Order: sequence, then C-alpha cells, then structure tokens
Amino acid sequence: MHVVILAEFAAASGGAEKVALESARGLAEAGLAVSFIQAIAGPVDPLLDHPGIRRIVLGLPDIWSLGGVRAAAAGIWHADAARRLAAAIDGLPTRPDCIHLHQWTRTLSPAIFPVLSGAGAPLVVTLHDYALACPNGVYYRFDRAEPCGLAPLSAACLAAPCDPRSPAHKLVRVARAAALRQVTRRRPLHVVHVCDASRRRLGDLLGGYAVTHHRVDNPVRVADGPPAEPGRGDAVAYVGRLTREKGADLVADAARTAGLPALFIGTGPLEAELRARDGVTVIGWQSPDRVWEILRSRARALAAPSRWYETGPLTVYEALAAGIPVVASDRSGAAEKVRHGRTGFVVAPEVGPLAAAFTALRDDALAAALGAEAYRMSRSAPSGLEAHATALRALYAALPVPTPGAMQHRDQPAVSPRS
Repeated sequence: MHVVILAEFAAASGGAEKVALESARGLAEAGLAVSFIQAIAGPVDPLLDHPGIRRIVLGLPDIWSLGGVRAAAAGIWHADAARRLAAAIDGLPTRPDCIHLHQWTRTLSPAIFPVLSGAGAPLVVTLHDYALACPNGVYYRFDRAEPCGLAPLSAACLAAPCDPRSPAHKLVRVARAAALRQVTRRRPLHVVHVCDASRRRLGDLLGGYAVTHHRVDNPVRVADGPPAEPGRGDAVAYVGRLTREKGADLVADAARTAGLPALFIGTGPLEAELRARDGVTVIGWQSPDRVWEILRSRARALAAPSRWYETGPLTVYEALAAGIPVVASDRSGAAEKVRHGRTGFVVAPEVGPLAAAFTALRDDALAAALGAEAYRMSRSAPSGLEAHATALRALYAALPVPTPGAMQHRDQPAVSPRS
C-alpha cells in the first residue's frame, strides 16, 4: 500500500504537524510506502528519516509572509499550490492508494481540493480543528471569549466580529470558507475525527457535504523512563501556546488561588503578561525530551483548560501515559480521556472550578494516586504509533476507490478502540 501524507510543515510546532509526522513514521514502520509531501520548506523532524518514507517539498511560501493583498488572495485560492501539488502527485513512481491531508490553511488553500479529489485515490482529512466548516477555524468567538454557536457562513456568522486578528482577516477567511464549500460540496471526502465531541459538532456543521465520518485516536508517544512522581511535584504545569482561548491565564489565576506555583512551557501572546505575575515561571519552547524531563521533575498536574472546543491536545494524552494527573476543560476533547477523580479532574474552564481541582492536588497522596491510575490505564489500552498505524491501515484498506461524481454521506464505525 502506498499512502501520501500531506502537511504544510515537516517539523512539529503544533498538534496537527506532530500527528502527521508520527502517522508517517508509524505507517512506514508497519511496512507501507509513504510519500510525505511538505508544502513549506523548513526544518525536518527526524521521524521522517526512514527508508520507507519519501519526502517531497513543494517550496511554497507561508502566505502570511506575503503580506497585504497577495496574502489575502493566496489564502482564498492559491493556484500555484494547486499546480505544484498536481505535479508532485503526477511525479510519484506509483499511484497512491490513499491521500491523507492534515493541514491546508497556511498556504495550500481550497485550491488543492479539486487536485486531491481528482487524483484517483480516496481522500482522507484529519480534522484537527474546525476549519472545514468554520471561517476562523476554531468555532470560537474571540470577541466574546466563548465558543461559537452560529451556523457557519450564515448571516449571523458573517456579521459576527469573531476573528482574532481583524475584520479584514475575517473577510478573507469567509471568502476562503465559501471557496472551500464550493469545491468540496459534491466531492467524496473521508474525514477523521480525533475525539467523539468533534464528531458530534462537525457532523451537524458539515451537513450537505459528501462526507463519510471516521473516528481514529491520535497517536500517543510516551517518553522513555519510569512513571512520573506527581506527589513530589511542586507546580501546576501548562504546555502549549500561551493564549486566552487555550486558558493560559486561567491556569495562572487558579494556581495562585490554590497556593501553587504555575509553570508554563511555550510562547504566545500572553507571555509578557504571565511573566509579570507572582508565582509564575515561563520557560518558553523546549525540545520534546526537555519538556518531559521538566514535567517529570516538577509537575504535580498538567492543566489544559481550553475555552474553545479543542479537539485532541496531544500533551494531555502524553501526560496521562507518563503518570501525570490532568485537569482538563469540559469543553475539550481531552476530557474524554481523563477519568474525573481517578486520573485527574474535568472541570469548567473557570477560575473557581480549576482552583478547587488544584487545591485538591496539593494532597501528595492524592496526586500520587491519580498519577498511578493514569499510568495504569494508559498501559492497559496503549495508543502509540503501532496502534495508530494499525487503525489507519484498516481505514485505508476499507476505502472505496472514488468514482467521478459519486456522492457519499454516511457514518463509518470507529476503527480504533476508545478508552
């Protein structure tokens, strides 16, 4: 079997890239031929260093580097991206049995979808966010700091000042969403949900598309070493981009209320604000190995209090697998993996409930017990690269070869076990 994995970057700066890279590696280790198409030139993760992986670089720009009208035009319809991708697919030594898309909004644009649908292989898209339906991609009202409840591209949606950047960016993203809807509406498309909540929400938002829904867990790469000892940890930890929609400010406020230090690993718009607070340490981006070294030595718990409907934050799953309790937002897909009161706590993304959970975790015995149970449960139902690759291989093998003009709109059963 020959699988094409398409992503915009070949190094992990976020969850979507990380899943694309680990999927490529897991499939190659399972014996599949993998062509990894990288849209934007840049660093390459060592995961792609495998004899079963062929890497192709399209050499496209990050559209936000173009500025002004050029960036807007490329974001809506990047014709050069479509041409380069078509040439790359035509140049493959063997026809792909499946094309799996992980990212497209930073340079590829809706222009690639006709190319992918016409390539003669089933097209699979993993939904790491809500960009297939929602103009701003996260189904979140940045103007109100709350999840959105509007129908995408409805009159109310068009009028909402919800974009995190500016009204001009909203116009571009609306035009992009309209173009995407136009080119995908009647083309068979297989979408992979990484959590059950995403399937429920997007099932409604994608009504009218020729979509087949699938459910596959993200891969969880467990750091080497013994289980963590959270009972000895001294801080509540947060790993990721420092933004309000991800709740970084909530961690700082709730930790202070609970009388615990807050440790932030990452960068983002809130970095200066957080650094100025008492009891807060911000150490910036770190290598994956260094992140887990820090968490094992300092984390009493990992906090993931997203205000938006986050789909599947990998750090949460990795923390549980390492034996670190997690305090997760009840709006996040991560909540499906946290057993409330057994491996951590699932709470509303508000200071009060978070502070109560952090206060409970000041008990050394409780923190140790939650971590031990998280470690035990993760080992009883592993979801590492091998399990992920097995699930994807089963999915690809079951996909029908697309027929021009065919329509699909049905549900497929999950192909990976859920914990």
